[in-house]
Amino acid sequence: MAEQNFVDYVKIQFRSGKGGAGSVHFHRAAGITKGGPDGGDGGDGGSIILKADPHEWTLLGLKYTKHIYAQDGKSGSGGLKTGSDGAGVVVPVPLGTVAKDAETGEVLLEITEPDDEKVLLPGGRGGKGNSFFKTSTHQTPRYAQPGEDGVEKWIVLELKVLADVGLVGFPNAGKSTLLAAVSAAKPKIGDYPFTTLVPQLGIVEARPNQSFIMADIPGIIEGAHEGRGIGHRFLRHIERNSVLLFLIPGDTDRSIQAEYDILLNELHQFNPDLLDKPRLLAVSKADLLDDDLEQMLRDTLPPGIPAIFISAVTGKNIQRLKDMLWSALNVRL
Repeated sequence: MAEQNFVDYVKIQFRSGKGGAGSVHFHRAAGITKGGPDGGDGGDGGSIILKADPHEWTLLGLKYTKHIYAQDGKSGSGGLKTGSDGAGVVVPVPLGTVAKDAETGEVLLEITEPDDEKVLLPGGRGGKGNSFFKTSTHQTPRYAQPGEDGVEKWIVLELKVLADVGLVGFPNAGKSTLLAAVSAAKPKIGDYPFTTLVPQLGIVEARPNQSFIMADIPGIIEGAHEGRGIGHRFLRHIERNSVLLFLIPGDTDRSIQAEYDILLNELHQFNPDLLDKPRLLAVSKADLLDDDLEQMLRDTLPPGIPAIFISAVTGKNIQRLKDMLWSALNVRL
């Protein structure tokens, strides 16, 4: 996915339609000069609706949209004629879209299922005409209801990538290389920080009829939870992953335990719930390690997390890693 085409944040002013006013009207016809009330109700205002579009992977289609307004309902009229409803607006969004109040940060709704269709802002109800208020003791009501106002809000739409497995690691840990090795995805690969600037998704076939989606997400750095580097733009995508695969290179300047602890702390500081997800550790670039060094590193691995040494270049333990991830996903389910 081209970087300029990946949009995961937009801010838009939405406004639902105002309800139409009820009518104050009395029946008039030849020979009838004082007929009863026949004012019709106003039509409902149009709603703003977010609808899942499984074919969309980004918010690019909304990048240059600043205002989305639904139509107002029409007023009622004589002869018990109800005003027409205002046309609503259905906004197609990719799976993983979160709508937040731009002022308060409150989450209004989330689109996570292929058939999701949710009302973001309801339209105002149409007012009742004076015919509605006629009673046995009040035959000629000379009033009607105004329509309800619509709702106007600035709303932020954020995209959190939906994937089964999320790759967690510092820049240059080999995440893009691994994704390219296990799937048909072709992420940009290079030996410099932030080669990956947008999430990359790939379908991994573990075994025949056993596949899952893996996401290569921009590399984390210390302080990412405070917004450093790509910061929150990176971290929020991890919230949608079912299993986290920590990737740490075997030739790291720090110890594997130290890098793992830093990564874990960044996730905890951003959202403690992320630590509830199943985790696996893959030590990458194992082709650079001889048997003695690999054994020495094994003795220093973090306890309590399944770990494996891999090489995306030579294919070492890649199939075993896929089997481990498949098992973790099925335990999760």
